[in-house]
Amino acid sequence: MRHFTVLFLISLLFFACHPKENITIYMIGDSTMSDKSSPESNPERGWGQMLPVFFNEKITVRNFALNGRSSKSFINEGHWDALLDTLKPGDYVFIQFGHNEQKYKDSLRYTNPYTGYRRNLIKFVNEAREKGGVPVLFSSIIRRNFNEYGVLIDTHGAYPLIMTEVADEFKVPFIDLQLKSEDLVLSLGQERSKELFLWIEPGKFKMYPDGRQDNTHLSEKGALEIARLAVEGLKENDLAIAKYIKSGY
Repeated sequence: MRHFTVLFLISLLFFACHPKENITIYMIGDSTMSDKSSPESNPERGWGQMLPVFFNEKITVRNFALNGRSSKSFINEGHWDALLDTLKPGDYVFIQFGHNEQKYKDSLRYTNPYTGYRRNLIKFVNEAREKGGVPVLFSSIIRRNFNEYGVLIDTHGAYPLIMTEVADEFKVPFIDLQLKSEDLVLSLGQERSKELFLWIEPGKFKMYPDGRQDNTHLSEKGALEIARLAVEGLKENDLAIAKYIKSGY
């Protein structure tokens, strides 16, 4: 009996020192991050939809990002509380809002960058940390917004700046996807960068029989490349979760 007790205590000590690693990445954001339904017929992807490609089996990705949401509507519709109910210590929360914050004609989504948006980011950070989670802030990806002179023009205003300030003040890892995606678009040039977005020729997809020219939402190729940039940012920040990135990425 004493021998069994000793072995049992040794087993408990082993598992306490070597817990089973099972980490979830939660993602909150808008359509540029969200999962898309009917992938066999829908050419659109969110970069969060492609993120699992880069991680090994120790990581589960749960994508809470939703089309059309701002930080305000995401909270008010109850999606943030639903995430918190399942968040466990050691999990990560990837946070990317900014595109829909700008909709000043929509009181359900618009947030002032200096007040409401800032307050919501702080809420996400503090409440994730209260549950033992690890928040990571991502600036919004660039829109492919070239003017008639071939210059790529910013459309996000003060929102990315406010995010950097929150990241600095609250010591949150920050990945500047606006900068990274801008560099990517510029490296491809005005014409080839269409491949990253939903530039669809007429007749190619039943969903878009007349074609589509969309400089905000991502193609499968674009979403994969943005996810690759996000993973690059995780490694640059030397985050612990980077050790679960598959070899070769």
